[in-house]
Amino acid sequence: MAAAARSVAWLRTEGESVKCSHVHLAHQQRCRVSMNGCEGESRIGVGTIHTRTFPAVPTPALAMDRLNSAFASLISNPPPSSSGIIRLQVPIQQQIEAISWLNAQHQILPRCFFSGRSQSTGSDLFLDSTNGDCQNPAGPELVSVAGVGSAVFFRQCHPFSLDDWKCIKRFLSKDCPLIRAYGAIRFDARTNISSEWEGFGSFYFMVPQVEFDELEGSSMLATTIAWDDTLLWTWRKAVDMLQATLCKISSIITKLRKFVPETFILGNNHVPSKIYWDIAVKRALQTINRSNSGLVKVVLARSSRLVTTTDIDPIVWLACLQVEGKNAYQFCLQPPDAPAFIGNTPEQLFHRKRLNVCSEALAGTRARSGSKALDLQIEHDLLFSPKDDLEFTIVREHIRRKLEASNLVICNMVLVEPKKAIRKLPRVQHLYAQLSGRLRSEDDEFDILSSLHPSPAVCGFPTEEARKFIAETACKTFLEMFDRGMFAGPVGWFGGRESEFAVGIRSALVKKFSKCLSLDTENANMGLPTEKISLQREEII
Repeated sequence: MAAAARSVAWLRTEGESVKCSHVHLAHQQRCRVSMNGCEGESRIGVGTIHTRTFPAVPTPALAMDRLNSAFASLISNPPPSSSGIIRLQVPIQQQIEAISWLNAQHQILPRCFFSGRSQSTGSDLFLDSTNGDCQNPAGPELVSVAGVGSAVFFRQCHPFSLDDWKCIKRFLSKDCPLIRAYGAIRFDARTNISSEWEGFGSFYFMVPQVEFDELEGSSMLATTIAWDDTLLWTWRKAVDMLQATLCKISSIITKLRKFVPETFILGNNHVPSKIYWDIAVKRALQTINRSNSGLVKVVLARSSRLVTTTDIDPIVWLACLQVEGKNAYQFCLQPPDAPAFIGNTPEQLFHRKRLNVCSEALAGTRARSGSKALDLQIEHDLLFSPKDDLEFTIVREHIRRKLEASNLVICNMVLVEPKKAIRKLPRVQHLYAQLSGRLRSEDDEFDILSSLHPSPAVCGFPTEEARKFIAETACKTFLEMFDRGMFAGPVGWFGGRESEFAVGIRSALVKKFSKCLSLDTENANMGLPTEKISLQREEII
């Protein structure tokens, strides 16, 4: 396949010019006062899982008052079990943006945000938004979720495993559909973790302590407490930590003005440089064209690190992405003492609801046009492009074979409908197909995740050959001298009734380096806050 430019994706990596030695010490201290659920016994469920829903109130302030009262009542009547997770939730009789609520929380960490795509795509990112104890689970559509603090988090440096998945699932229940673990997984967990991704580990998931759910026509404020004596995380410790978080929560919510303040770029650095990037592309083509090579396609990456003069608030930036976010997922994940990983990705990895599972093939890219006639012509060119059709077919058939070959699906075949169509985004358009099937068991969810990631759209084909080529290129030739981290990895959530993951492309790592000395002699700015981000571009070979 000939080389062709793919869509631009965003990834922030830490520049070599700025070092803050205090970061890692703070990170270690915070880990001592949190519960890592991955250290538990995955075969034993927690003793108590329960959701309590209280009468609706008109404002967030009243919801906060009711939550505090309910929490005080819970403290005075603690559950008898040695482990558990309890969610208290109060509906609010007005729709308030979850991202505006998150912006009001003054950077309480950890924090997360996930927003579903518009319903026109056929994807139901968030369903069953009411209390699971109700006879009729149908309720308002859950538009987006913001959370701060972690009732329980899950992080390890080893690759995400079946046991890790079971450790997460022991805190989830079909009867409590809104107790969910939000997070992300590295693109390649077998590679070394660089400093800017250390706080995320090989994977990072969190069940928020305090959560704001934006529904269609209403909202919901919730708090979750989790404890496990076997992890030395007692009910008393959990209560103290949740009380500390609740004291920081603000009920004064101002709708975000969705524009990024003007800033200037102090410096940038491209890794690899243009010369070495061209060498990497040529080497990939040479490998593909060898007669004994099994490699058909590989997706290389390039990082551009940027330093700006003023702070770029990741939540404000994400709110701006929402304006252009039709038919895309928006997300933010920020562990303690780590950069914010934000993104605006159109690409679904999979969605499971009970036994039903679906995935998407998304490949081939063309720009949009302001002219309807020209936009339709561009669409026609994309639909009938041999090169793009081949790229798209590789992705679609890979997903279909993965779902069928692993015997995950009860039926003998996976339904592909449509087989090839156009997914239009505000600036670009892609070839698109949806694949769906039915699982033997909901416990096959881990197999779906491990089978479908990484997609040929972000790695190559065959997947393992492409992954090895990328890893070996980085190690032996120094052509991809940066850590992809969670860029292009699974980003999403696990729930008791359903789970959904997107592919973490078009994303950025953003962190403020205040009062740090920049060693860039051309742009010395001692003492000034600087913001570091980087632009990553992919090239499909």
